[in-house]
Amino acid sequence: MKILLVLPAADHLRVESPGGRPPKRAMLRFSVLPLTVVAALTPPRHPVSICDENVEAIDWDCDADVVGITFMTALAPRAYQIAAAFRAKGKIVVAGGYHPTLCPDEAAPHFDAVVVGEAEGNWQQLLADIEVGKLQRIYRLPQPADMATTPVPRRDLTARTARHYVTTNAVQTGRGCPHGCRYCSVTAFHRRSYRHRPVQNVLEEIRRIPANHFMFVDDNIIADTDYARQLFQGLISLGKRWASQCSLKIADDPELLRLAYAAGCRGLFIGIETLDERNLATMDKGFNESRRYAQRLAAIRRQGMLIELSVMVGLDNDDVSVFARTLHFLQAVHASALQVNILTPLPGTPLFQDFQRQGRITDHDWSHYDFRHVVIRPTRMTAAQLQDGTDWLYRQFYRLDRILLRTLRSLLTLGPITAYIIWRLNMTYRYDNIRERIIGRNPAELE
Repeated sequence: MKILLVLPAADHLRVESPGGRPPKRAMLRFSVLPLTVVAALTPPRHPVSICDENVEAIDWDCDADVVGITFMTALAPRAYQIAAAFRAKGKIVVAGGYHPTLCPDEAAPHFDAVVVGEAEGNWQQLLADIEVGKLQRIYRLPQPADMATTPVPRRDLTARTARHYVTTNAVQTGRGCPHGCRYCSVTAFHRRSYRHRPVQNVLEEIRRIPANHFMFVDDNIIADTDYARQLFQGLISLGKRWASQCSLKIADDPELLRLAYAAGCRGLFIGIETLDERNLATMDKGFNESRRYAQRLAAIRRQGMLIELSVMVGLDNDDVSVFARTLHFLQAVHASALQVNILTPLPGTPLFQDFQRQGRITDHDWSHYDFRHVVIRPTRMTAAQLQDGTDWLYRQFYRLDRILLRTLRSLLTLGPITAYIIWRLNMTYRYDNIRERIIGRNPAELE
């Protein structure tokens, strides 16, 4: 059987036709990793190809027998379109990923089969069933996958389009998270569990990466601190540089922070979410302790790491002053980069259940659940104010003069290589803002 694995893209990012040009910047996109793992799980007798609509158009006339589509909530409408087109051509079409796992009843009518949960075990059984003509509608394992069996991803399948990504060398050590943040689909998908691969398996994979840099895509690389120490110790001798997502708690352990740097860590993506303690408590993320943000972020920066912060706006204690206050804080702590998320209740999460029960979900178009559109009724501002303020915050943070100052400061404190990365990262976000015509306005100044 010939297999095509597809990653859908949003309307404004999609390459529509053969020879179409992707955006003129390398993308920070690592959701292609699951498809390379699925490809590695596939028996060698089945040829596999991968298509990411962000960088190339789908070949609707391909000779694939089976089409697998993985997607999150915001891409569900596009995934259903792709499935319908391929099913009309007589292909067997299979769904997997976060949205099908958390909404299997909704997804099932659009596909011949749905993989609920992880691919390991499910995918191999599905292919075997196709071969004997006994395909089931739902594939769901009774227990989480044994991560010792997780194969090295088929990175060779992304070599052709690698130039369009910041890196295709994405490595995963563990899955899930022990925390129970109410908005988090990772927690919902993995049922508040955390598991990791054997350290030696991870190190062997990294040794085989020809590049001197890569990225860990774990949601929290220090979720298990004992494991993290073993991993970092093993990385030191490899002499590679890497970035990862991480809990702010790393700043509370100076030894672990130093070890991470010695192991090659030069950048961390950290979700602080909100400056308001009440908001943190509402989201069951009180462990972040916002009163200590500045102190902890300074400790990480002193260690020589760039810090990209993720913030969430539109929480119940946010009013129109949140945007300017957040911008001031980000400048004060010298954040290297920023990702702003509008509070979005993803299906399958406790937050979605809360908002649904309260009647506060105002938009049920899944394509708007990309953290860039307002789909809820806020409590202390209007939906329009939330949208305007979010856009304004993004635009202001990535003003060219601020990017230049940020880069110069980083050159003096973090060195030329890290400063160059910060420049490229900031210009990528600025490019996207300009391309999407994000301007906004500060609603606090209009009152």
